[in-house]
Amino acid sequence: MNLKYANNKISEEEYLQSELVAEIKHELFDGEVYAMAGASENHNLLSLNMASELRNKLKGTPCKTFMSDMKVKVGNDFFYPDVMVVCQQDDEFEYYKQAPVIIIEVLSKSTRRFDQTAKRLRCQKISTLGEYVLIEQTIGEIQVFRKKDHWQSFYYYLGDAITFYSLGVTVLVEDIYYQVNNDDVLAFLQEKNQIAL
Repeated sequence: MNLKYANNKISEEEYLQSELVAEIKHELFDGEVYAMAGASENHNLLSLNMASELRNKLKGTPCKTFMSDMKVKVGNDFFYPDVMVVCQQDDEFEYYKQAPVIIIEVLSKSTRRFDQTAKRLRCQKISTLGEYVLIEQTIGEIQVFRKKDHWQSFYYYLGDAITFYSLGVTVLVEDIYYQVNNDDVLAFLQEKNQIAL
């Protein structure tokens, strides 16, 4: 979420109609529209890696993995999660989902505060949501908030495996950071290569 382009609050219907023809994506929060900023290479890799890992592990299940072009509706707000998974019938609306099981956001400078606070607190009200995940792109750190643990957060680092209990799948942190270029990843790979020698 970045810059507002409207000074006046708009309705859901106006927002949804304008998104169909907009050249860039926007999120709707408390009736105000915010333009989405472009993403870095690391941001794209982390989103793709996470979506690919989940999609592969969920083959043969009713779960569907979506990336940043699919909106989620939370009350009267609309967000574009970097990755989300929907496991129940949620096909009523073609351009947004209302019943995600997991929402994943890759943090960046412009969205960090919002993703960690207001967006997280809104999304945690979704009755179907089991986990809300925040992925750092400049360091190798992933924070997972779990409904089953009263939304307490847990941290995972390179060398760890994360079990996403809402989906029944486990993913290695190093697979999420595959091809990502930051100091933590480079140090982890260097240490791993030395151990292998």
